[in-house]
Amino acid sequence: MTGTAPFTTDDYRARMERAAREAADAGLAGLLVAPGPDLVWLTGYTPPAATERLTLLVLAPGSDPVLVVPALEAPDAAKAAGAPALTLRDWTDATDPYAATAALLDDGGRFGISDNAWAMHLLALQKVLPGTSYASLTEALPMLRAVKDAAELELMAAAGAAADRAFEEIRKVPFGGRRESEVGAELAELLRRFGHSQVDFTIVASGPNGANPHHEVGDRVIERGDMVVLDFGGLKDGYGSDTSRTVHVGEPTDEERRVHDLVRAAQEAGFRAVRPGVACQEVDRAARAVIADAGYGDYFIHRTGHGIGVTTHEPPYMIEGEEQPLVPGMCFSVEPGVYLPGRFGVRIEDIVTVTEDGGRRLNDTTRELVIVD
Repeated sequence: MTGTAPFTTDDYRARMERAAREAADAGLAGLLVAPGPDLVWLTGYTPPAATERLTLLVLAPGSDPVLVVPALEAPDAAKAAGAPALTLRDWTDATDPYAATAALLDDGGRFGISDNAWAMHLLALQKVLPGTSYASLTEALPMLRAVKDAAELELMAAAGAAADRAFEEIRKVPFGGRRESEVGAELAELLRRFGHSQVDFTIVASGPNGANPHHEVGDRVIERGDMVVLDFGGLKDGYGSDTSRTVHVGEPTDEERRVHDLVRAAQEAGFRAVRPGVACQEVDRAARAVIADAGYGDYFIHRTGHGIGVTTHEPPYMIEGEEQPLVPGMCFSVEPGVYLPGRFGVRIEDIVTVTEDGGRRLNDTTRELVIVD
């Protein structure tokens, strides 16, 4: 998160308190949060670099938050917006950070731990406290960051608007005769121009490459007559954007228009299914039914959506079997697609937030098939 995010010490204190409460409700003795998106969200602190030195936030019900941090990085940690809401416990290279951390933990406890914690740190803690056990935060508290507050929603909306501006500009540039990598580089530059500090992906998948949902950019020269799937996003002021539109170089065939119209109808159906209390899987079912009923069900080969926030992919997921109910403030993608091997693909994606009575799109560019040169 950058320094422009409007979060105060009280905001971070409230997040840490809520995380500790949710850990207790989940039957955990506490949470161990390593450097990464969870630490940034909870404290506002990003360590200066990823190193082998242990940095770990310890949250336990009934105890004050403690950030175990290398002594040489303690001055930076003390400047974080959330630092006044926690205790810094620094350690030097001549001391054992795991012994210092163990003193804060219940040897018989089960703890949630960041998914991106280093194995060497977890194994060292287990050696000092052999009675402890651990669960990943995604498993233990999948909804920890899922519901955004008003300030977070403003940042999400601003990130979506910036991505929309990038699309409005990229649709004006020539596609035909240029390599996918050239268009992708231009798209990344547009995201930065409109305020993104981090570009996570710029998929430019032309012609048959569009049938691969995770194709990014390659050396293929885009040709007249190609469908081109554009999927791009990253972080602006610490919060994510992710949008997809499919354009066509020159006039499309009737079949290409028909498939694009089908995906647009499926995307609309998924969006219309969004409302509080509805299970995540119902969004997937609504979008998937439109495509399946048209005979293209075998060509919709991924989930309908994923959560987004301080990372561009996080819980909840819009997929069959996910019974988590939607809650106002949740943000996630709705992005059905059809992928015809060796021919072309179509995907249309908006970020949607759940409101008190439905959903609101955070992307507003046209969902019609855009013709480019």
